[in-house]
Amino acid sequence: MRSLAFLLTLLLAPAIAVAGVTVTEVRTWQGPDHVRVVFDLSAPVSHDLFILDGPHRAVVDIADAELAPTLVDTIRDEGPIQRVRSARRGDGVRVVFDLDRAIDTESFSVAPNEQYGHRLVVDLQTGPATPAGAGDAVITAASAEGDRAPVRTADAAGAGDFLVAIDAGHGGEDPGAIGAAGTYEKDIVLSVARRLAKRVDAVAGMRALLIRDGDYYIGLRDRTRKAREADADLFVSVHADAFRDRSVKGSSVFVLSRNGASSEMARMLARSENRADRIGGVSLDDKDPEVASVLLDLSRAHTVEESLAFAAKVKRELGAIGDVHGSGVEQAGFAVLKSLDMPSALVELAFISNPEEERRLRSADYQAQLARGIVNGIRAYAAATRPDLRLAGGEYTVRRGDTLSEIAVRYSVSVDSLRDANNLGGSMISAGRTLQIP
Repeated sequence: MRSLAFLLTLLLAPAIAVAGVTVTEVRTWQGPDHVRVVFDLSAPVSHDLFILDGPHRAVVDIADAELAPTLVDTIRDEGPIQRVRSARRGDGVRVVFDLDRAIDTESFSVAPNEQYGHRLVVDLQTGPATPAGAGDAVITAASAEGDRAPVRTADAAGAGDFLVAIDAGHGGEDPGAIGAAGTYEKDIVLSVARRLAKRVDAVAGMRALLIRDGDYYIGLRDRTRKAREADADLFVSVHADAFRDRSVKGSSVFVLSRNGASSEMARMLARSENRADRIGGVSLDDKDPEVASVLLDLSRAHTVEESLAFAAKVKRELGAIGDVHGSGVEQAGFAVLKSLDMPSALVELAFISNPEEERRLRSADYQAQLARGIVNGIRAYAAATRPDLRLAGGEYTVRRGDTLSEIAVRYSVSVDSLRDANNLGGSMISAGRTLQIP
């Protein structure tokens, strides 16, 4: 009996070796300008992607792999994809996407993270049209449907006064950090971004531009490209921290560093965020190399200076809400901040890796507080740098040591108008009170 078992093992061994890598699952995400198809793998693979016409097809050959046809048979009518077919090809598998038109494609491999193993990603470009219902994705229990705002998305932006591009980090295939209770960073930041956009739109003279308004992924380079194409005045990227030490807590605000990161934490976070995509930049190919270098340094120097001024105002406002991490604005090489023509900051709302802060981040009230703090920082920056704007609206939570005159100067309004808007008989104000900014 033992000899028979040994013989069966020898007979089965070649079959197992031939199987190579297994495609365990195939997932799709539909964004405003592409459909992303993700192949979950048992190990890394080599692959080829090419396009055929007559009829239009995208073909992926995955070497030394097997895929059950049932994993792709149900993918139909998603963006340009009419249907998907698969078949054995030598020791590997061929996957064919039948398309309704000619498109651009891109593919790349992704290393394992906390949630997924090895993956092969195929992006099928669909153009600028936003798919119906993309903004209706279900997010966390903390996001109230009534808090959704009819804000302007990147694909529908037009001319305006002070345009704030709001970038909810991660999305779709990229969940971002994951809390101990299973909270996804991508869901929290989308909810806060929507609340922030609603508050920005409520301020006369300001408008919001949501870079992402659904559960789909946008490349880091495309996020800043959308903001630039809309001629945004300000770029705010919203994230939630994670760190190996779960006791670490507090909000943080980061800007682009022209040199090194300002702390080890900043370096770690930049590496984490940048892994979501390959870093892109602004093309200066038509310039003399020396001239391009000078232009780059001058532009970035001005942008970083403005970004620091903006980030300091946001961090001060977040400090009135809860804990802040670090003594000042941090600097690091975040790819999503490499936009040279507008002040940009990355806001880490709190540490989702801290169980208490994860619980607070899921709270609709706390999300609203964070949105209010960020918009107050935006409003203060806009008022200081654009005196031609006649900003109105907004709220401010009084902190210990504040005076009514200081708040009036910060928001470019008169003390009398603050008194009238808040039914104040004098200049005495108490910490914790929320003032309406006229």
